[in-house]
Amino acid sequence: MLDRASIFSNPDVVKLLQTKFVPVAIDQAYQRRQKDAEGRFYQKIANQGPRKVGGGTTQGHYVAAPDGTLLGFGNHRATERFMGLLRGALNRYRGDEVAAIDPGRPDSRWSPKPPAGGLIVRVHSKVLSGYEPTDDPWRRMFQNGIGRDNLWIRTEEHRALIRGEIPQKLLARIAMFHLVDNTRGEPPMWEPQEIVSSDATLRDGRLSGTVHLRSRSGDREFKADIFGMVETKDGRISRLDLVARGQFRGEGQFTQRAPKGEFPLAIAFRLADGTDVADSIPPQASRGWLDGYIR
Repeated sequence: MLDRASIFSNPDVVKLLQTKFVPVAIDQAYQRRQKDAEGRFYQKIANQGPRKVGGGTTQGHYVAAPDGTLLGFGNHRATERFMGLLRGALNRYRGDEVAAIDPGRPDSRWSPKPPAGGLIVRVHSKVLSGYEPTDDPWRRMFQNGIGRDNLWIRTEEHRALIRGEIPQKLLARIAMFHLVDNTRGEPPMWEPQEIVSSDATLRDGRLSGTVHLRSRSGDREFKADIFGMVETKDGRISRLDLVARGQFRGEGQFTQRAPKGEFPLAIAFRLADGTDVADSIPPQASRGWLDGYIR
């Protein structure tokens, strides 16, 4: 999120990446664990840098030649330093031809696919107000951040929605894994016993409901109303637009500096059409645990 608001919003950075590089964005938590050709290629690159595979996160900006030779590494968000990283990598690049890598069979645990016949729904979250004013540009980036994720809906749940039904397992998945404040980083997910109440109805294409979530320790809570539209066409869902809006309280280890006390949080859900490369990204809560997420 910070990268998008800082270095990747700079037109000079964007132009250089578009004309001199092949930009790739990944969730390194997958690639550093994958036991397949893609994983081995990434691990080769990362192990040449300061953050080795097996020692925790390998996140950062890597610039590598097609054969996997590391040309530069950085993990900063100052535009000039990032431009220096790119220019230095260009100076070190020799341009040798490299044979294509045989992709082989992907590691299924770390290459999850959306359920056939199901649905992918884009999820965006935003803190609407409550932050204290600040002149710090980095803090403002966090305050203005928009959380992004994907919701996966199973085939039988898709069919239930067509019939005008809302499966309880789908409602629980939305509550536990998507009614979170992920606008400042990776959020803690809710546990089943932290769903105080959840209820929703779908009549004549209009969905309405309420959800109340509270952590066992009592340090996080979210009370939200849910409204939306669900439409069908040619035997499948053609529109799914939902908004959950309510009062959130608390923060997680990686979502610190939330507004004090209760603050308004809105989470929007919209059916993906498959035209955006981000539509295929697995839900964050499914990382290495797809069966647990989709059950």
